[in-house]
Amino acid sequence: MGRAAWAPVCGRLRTSCAHRRTQLLRRLRTSARVREAIAQDQQPAGRDEMAETSQLRHGRVVPQVESTLRAMLTEGRWRPGQRLPSEVTLAAELGVGRSSVREAVRLLAHDGLLDVRHGSGTYAAEEPREPRDVRQLLRRARLLEVYEVRRALEVEAARLAARRVRPEDLTRLTDDLKRRQKAAGAGPAAFVDADLAFHRTVVELSGNAVLLGLFTSVLPVLREELVEMVVHETGLPDLTCAHTALLDALADGDPEAAIAATVKNLESVMTLIAEEAP
Repeated sequence: MGRAAWAPVCGRLRTSCAHRRTQLLRRLRTSARVREAIAQDQQPAGRDEMAETSQLRHGRVVPQVESTLRAMLTEGRWRPGQRLPSEVTLAAELGVGRSSVREAVRLLAHDGLLDVRHGSGTYAAEEPREPRDVRQLLRRARLLEVYEVRRALEVEAARLAARRVRPEDLTRLTDDLKRRQKAAGAGPAAFVDADLAFHRTVVELSGNAVLLGLFTSVLPVLREELVEMVVHETGLPDLTCAHTALLDALADGDPEAAIAATVKNLESVMTLIAEEAP
């Protein structure tokens, strides 16, 4: 068979091969998307957070996701009582990790805009309500404002604790301080937890239930922001001496020294926060 006779056959073969390559590429792309969706659905929340490290460093992802979902709800994207798309679907649509969507949904549910039904899904609330909890106010406050509240609470707590502390209380505080020092090498979250546990004990030893209740309300916001600071920003100064000075002041029953140690401790961190503030 001559070259001219083969030309139509070769043309058909090239067309067929090109068609098969196109189909194969489509299958591969589809498979890749499926694998990616499955992997995203199955991966733990911690990996989502690692993927967003650069953005989380500036605390921008969750507020942006919350604002976007809030706008969607306000604009009627979902009717009251309507079920929202899955966490995976929302994360893909917004281009963020599942952990950010989960946290934004939690905040909106706290505001009364969403209704999270375990085992069923997340729904637009039937009757959105205005937030009235003090935790909502704290969550929306700037970290420096929260720290100013913390300073006011802890200064008074230290003054009262110096007058009311008992020997067994000092033993408890000493143990808390040892755990704090040991946790310094155990990771940011463990260190922040141990640090806040020491301060909570001081507030508890003030003997004032209202002070303790207010301080406990502040703790979740403090913990989240302090862990973020230790991980992503400049870290925290070494305040072991200030903590030891506070313990000594309480042991001596010296309210003024206890106040001075507390102020020195907190204002060191407040200076860092003020420097990092926009």
